[in-house]
Amino acid sequence: MIYTVTFNPAIDYVVRLDAPLEVGEVNRAKGEDCVLGGKGINVSGVLAQLGCESVALGFVAGETGAWLERGLVAQGLKTDFVHLDHGMTRINVKIKAGQETELNGAGPDIPESAMQALEEKLDRLQKGDILILAGSIPASLAQTTYERILARLEGRDIRAVVDATRDLLVNVLRYKPFLIKPNNHELSEIAGVKLTNDNEIVTAARMMQAKGARNVLVSMAGDGALLLDEQGGVHRIGCPKGKVVNSVGAGDSMVAGFVAGYQQSGGDYAAALKLGTACGSATAFSLGLATKADIDNLLKTMLVDRDLQGPMQVSAPAKTCGPQLSHKCAFPIKPRAGYARPLPVSYTHLTL
Repeated sequence: MIYTVTFNPAIDYVVRLDAPLEVGEVNRAKGEDCVLGGKGINVSGVLAQLGCESVALGFVAGETGAWLERGLVAQGLKTDFVHLDHGMTRINVKIKAGQETELNGAGPDIPESAMQALEEKLDRLQKGDILILAGSIPASLAQTTYERILARLEGRDIRAVVDATRDLLVNVLRYKPFLIKPNNHELSEIAGVKLTNDNEIVTAARMMQAKGARNVLVSMAGDGALLLDEQGGVHRIGCPKGKVVNSVGAGDSMVAGFVAGYQQSGGDYAAALKLGTACGSATAFSLGLATKADIDNLLKTMLVDRDLQGPMQVSAPAKTCGPQLSHKCAFPIKPRAGYARPLPVSYTHLTL
């Protein structure tokens, strides 16, 4: 079974205007929508489109939380939320008026008793289950919450997927997550140096593996994605053609597609990367999350070229951690022994 955790789910109230937003004036909407979301919930939604059952875990509160939960059930999702006694599930206002303006709610405080209730639910996970942790940690919880969860599950053969940034991601590597999914900018922040090409990204991804990550999936927006798998294989894929109309949920959709592709293909990393990229792109090209039809249409345009296999030359970048980034780098990028010669990796290039 696949489980997703959303610590601070939200109802997104999306308002569309015909003209630019005028601050201090009455603005009339051309239309509006309510979208039920949060990173883990987004993953569960796309998994459902792909025919993969999951259980959405997390915290909900008040009437907004009850509405969100009913809405997810109506969409066919399984939920097992912890219900908080105080506060309300947040509402985020998204104003689309040429430029997009957002006003995000804070969400309810999560007491220690609620966190313990979530841990009791996680204790029921079985060997081989997948747990997806995505997004930031609410201010009412310790920033070590991901570490706390993975430490509790350590040694139980639970495959953890972590989609987080900076220290939230780096600090869980010692628990050997099955998959991490930074984008290239987030990976640059962690490495402490701007990554400008595939070679440098592979080198940084190998450093993440050396710290404990089993598979490293690096998304690069319009430049596609790169996967360093736990067997040492490097897989590269471009991005399908299309008009980007929505970036919200694209990364979550990629995670869902990768996990579904890995399971449905019996562990084929190239297939997982292909489906993950199709799902991320389908969401980016849509107003909402990707649908099965959108994903299938993109998959038809993506061909796997397995002729381009062999050693890939990977060189270390010229710089190590520098003071140019305000975030303290977790580790420097340094060439490992043997980087001067071609690495013995299987390089699968996926053409579109």
